[in-house]
Amino acid sequence: MNTKKLTINGMSCGHCVMSLKKELSKMQGVTINMVSIGSAEVVVDESTVTDLALQHAVEEAGYSVTSIQ
Repeated sequence: MNTKKLTINGMSCGHCVMSLKKELSKMQGVTINMVSIGSAEVVVDESTVTDLALQHAVEEAGYSVTSIQ
């Protein structure tokens, strides 16, 4: 398990936060620590979740990833 910090563009309100939480919660192997406007912190099982999969989930919610650390 590894903690990932995501920087996200395009989020501007509480609805954005809820939309992203919804997408991330669909992912097996992801536990959400925090989602706020412009960022998220999740714990991932790296054997099943890649950075690219996280990026796709953010894009499905309608936003873009600036960085994943």
